[in-house]
Amino acid sequence: MRGTGRTAVAAVAALCAVAGLPAQARAAESPYTYDNAAQRVKGAATTTDSAQLKPGSVYRDTIKKDGKVYYRVDLDGEHNAYVSVVVVPPPGGKAEYGDGVKVSLQDGSGSQCSYEDAQFGSAGYTRPITAYVERAIDPDGGSSCQSPGAYYVLVERTSKSTSTPQDWGLEIRHLTEPRLKAAGPTKAPESWPSASPQPPAGGPKKRAGGTSYYDAPALREGEWRDDIKPGQTLFYRVPVDWGQQIFATAELGSATAGDEYVGNALVLSLDNPARGHVSEQTLGYSGKQATLALEPQPPVTYENRFDSDTSTSAMRFAGWYYLSATLSPEVVAEYGDKPVPLTLRVNVTGQANEGPGYDGDAGPFAVTDDDQDAAASGQSGSDADATSGTMKLVAAAGIGVGVVLLLGLGGWTLVARRRASRTPAEPAQYGPPNSW
Repeated sequence: MRGTGRTAVAAVAALCAVAGLPAQARAAESPYTYDNAAQRVKGAATTTDSAQLKPGSVYRDTIKKDGKVYYRVDLDGEHNAYVSVVVVPPPGGKAEYGDGVKVSLQDGSGSQCSYEDAQFGSAGYTRPITAYVERAIDPDGGSSCQSPGAYYVLVERTSKSTSTPQDWGLEIRHLTEPRLKAAGPTKAPESWPSASPQPPAGGPKKRAGGTSYYDAPALREGEWRDDIKPGQTLFYRVPVDWGQQIFATAELGSATAGDEYVGNALVLSLDNPARGHVSEQTLGYSGKQATLALEPQPPVTYENRFDSDTSTSAMRFAGWYYLSATLSPEVVAEYGDKPVPLTLRVNVTGQANEGPGYDGDAGPFAVTDDDQDAAASGQSGSDADATSGTMKLVAAAGIGVGVVLLLGLGGWTLVARRRASRTPAEPAQYGPPNSW
């Protein structure tokens, strides 16, 4: 039994070691860490052959230069639906203005329900960018794309002849949002606080950025310090509840030498809990410390979705909002390949309220006590998955060891009973007692 126990413990240790390998392998093959739950899927050339994306699931695919691929989603008549596409090109590639992808959602008759473009903009280098499409339920039933049935997500890559020719990775997520128990306002607030708050107190704290939405460390209000390499994108996430506003600034520290100007040296972006793009700003750099701030966004309210401004409309959910910072690869030519100091200052203002009153589980569109704890500790989504996976493994190992112990005890009991039932004339078959 002692030998069996040692074997079980060794097996658990081996399993734990193996469990850690996929993340390391992913980090080695790509600087972007895909969601651990992402399933491989192949986009189709036609709607007829398109693979189905299931609600609550994450998928991985690739798209070629000037590529065009379809996916299918089966929608009911009760939930708002979102499909986001994160574009993952090789880092540091050349991108012309207008390069990116267009994502659109179509019904079975070819009518377009919604679309969004994701582009690299004036910053002429590749980095992860995101776009999403939606099917919103109209309480009055007067809109198109309301019927239950098959819908199709079309992803089209737009590239100039001088742009990087490599395939781009895609991370695709299908989410649903419950309807409201009772209809609320259908007009976004026209006035809200837009003055930037005082910088957060307490001084800078070290918090290493992640490589993707999945492993982005959580932040709460405060000043956060890291280093960023040329061509690198760092991700962070911040819980923002109903009625709250997020403000963010980024500061590049001064260089040890050099004063050449690099345009669009830093891109700071904000994305919402459905991986929908909210806004971004760019910053030039000439070796001196420089700061940029995201445009003020309204407090998170359900009715923001009815605003015609896409940035305001994107502030429609409570949940995790994502900040990403990318440093231009062109910084290398002027300042070398050493990391540049990066400071993020994050403010979350306003009193959290109860929200719109969903008729069902809000899923990712809420801020829980666990989310607030994660923000305090800096936990990422990958950290949470690793903890959950470890606990499951330990539980499974515990059950396995328990079964071995029970079997061993059962065998020992059987031997004891057989010994007790032997007559004096019966020869011993198991050796003397001290052999045990």
